[in-house]
Amino acid sequence: MRIIMDEKGKKYIARNEEFHTNYGFIKKEDMEAGEPGDILKTHMGHEFKVLKANINDYIDLMERKCSIILPKDIGIIIANTGIGCGDRVVDAGTGAGATALHFGNVVGENGAVYSYEIREDFAEIAKRNVENFGLKNVEVKNKDIFEGIDENDLDLVFLDLPKPYDVVEHAKESLKKGGYIATYTPYIEQVQILHRVLKKADFSNMNTLECIVREIEVKSKGTRPRTRAAAHTGYLTFARNL
Repeated sequence: MRIIMDEKGKKYIARNEEFHTNYGFIKKEDMEAGEPGDILKTHMGHEFKVLKANINDYIDLMERKCSIILPKDIGIIIANTGIGCGDRVVDAGTGAGATALHFGNVVGENGAVYSYEIREDFAEIAKRNVENFGLKNVEVKNKDIFEGIDENDLDLVFLDLPKPYDVVEHAKESLKKGGYIATYTPYIEQVQILHRVLKKADFSNMNTLECIVREIEVKSKGTRPRTRAAAHTGYLTFARNL
């Protein structure tokens, strides 16, 4: 997939059709011929760079009707569970499919991601997003994970759900030895219940954390942290099936 970027860094999906913005229009034939690395000019002389879309570019632009887990939390999940090429992952609470796409990108063509979404409208959007990005290793399932997990021998079960503790037993049965359960929850009360349930289910290495990111603003007159920060989004809880 290609994107084009304007002079201020705003990104757009590059479609094979005439492109219109406040900077002018780009002809259809130019849009069709543009390859990553090319510069396309509008009729007003403004330049757009053609780039190959990476996973972050695509997620920024894809269709969605709900919030998504931010890269700062996705990175922590991947790093703490150690998932990689060839791994098998179940993701529940698909939403627009952003987390499933990140997992699919990491596990590669030899791995597999099975994403459960109870809402049919969200599932349909997520299926389109996965298909449009071109990943073949992500399956979106319009199914309630509280009824059970179809897959087994899993390396990770990730839950972005209001009551993740109600899926712990299903996860225990589906995870391989050494596999992880990970959850994303906005409230500490959910974490407290979750820890009790994980302990009862004989999970090990339980750990909960949050990731707070604050960018640094660099200007000619001085450097300081930005006034606004991506502070609390959710609590990330991890446990291992040993």
